[in-house]
Amino acid sequence: MLILPAIDLLNGHAVRLKQGMESTAKTYSAEPEKVASTWQTSGAEIIHVVNLDGAFGREQTNIKAIEKIISAVTIPIELGGGIRSVDQARLWLDLGVHRVIFGTAALTEPEIVAEAVTEFGAEKVVVGIDGRSDKVAIRGWEEQTETSVLSLALKMKETGVTRIIYTDVHRDGELVGPNFKSTDELARKADLRIIASGGFSTLEHFQRLDKLGNPNIEGAIVGTALYEGTLLLQDLTSRFKTTQGSD
Repeated sequence: MLILPAIDLLNGHAVRLKQGMESTAKTYSAEPEKVASTWQTSGAEIIHVVNLDGAFGREQTNIKAIEKIISAVTIPIELGGGIRSVDQARLWLDLGVHRVIFGTAALTEPEIVAEAVTEFGAEKVVVGIDGRSDKVAIRGWEEQTETSVLSLALKMKETGVTRIIYTDVHRDGELVGPNFKSTDELARKADLRIIASGGFSTLEHFQRLDKLGNPNIEGAIVGTALYEGTLLLQDLTSRFKTTQGSD
């Protein structure tokens, strides 16, 4: 199981939010590139970066910070947050991002995701589906929809998408553990590679996810617990070996 440490960027700083609310931002580092370097040293095989400013409509804010992160490490970077066009995806890929994550556009303009898969290939395009009570939340989690998480995943599968990052919004940043049931069901019913996100805070959470024995669950994203020192990334990366590559 792949362990993906997270770096969430707000105005160039590494921060964490609770349930995606900008007002809850807690800053952990003014030099996120150093955080990235630490994650690589601790055994990370890929880093999950979120451009929070982009998600909130300020897409250009963190370009320099992201460039510094890319320069600081040799492992791949996946990036999400405000990527809502093929041109935006191309910009980040050209800068050296390994793969891009579409969120809101997957629901509002699925043809953009389909075009991106056609142009860049399925391994360069990921769809992030954020769920609140199994319904999709979009636009930085500020807008709740009536579309089910599973129906959106199946629609994305039709466009050629092969990998989904699934986040339970209620649990993100709360250190209460992921939604195991929903993650397991999504991975089985959609038959896509799933990266779980939201609430991972103890070793038991990762062990429980691993023990589900679901071959479609590719990995897990961890953020707040690393920054708060509740978990050490090196402990996780040494315990959970990659069962399938990041590509």
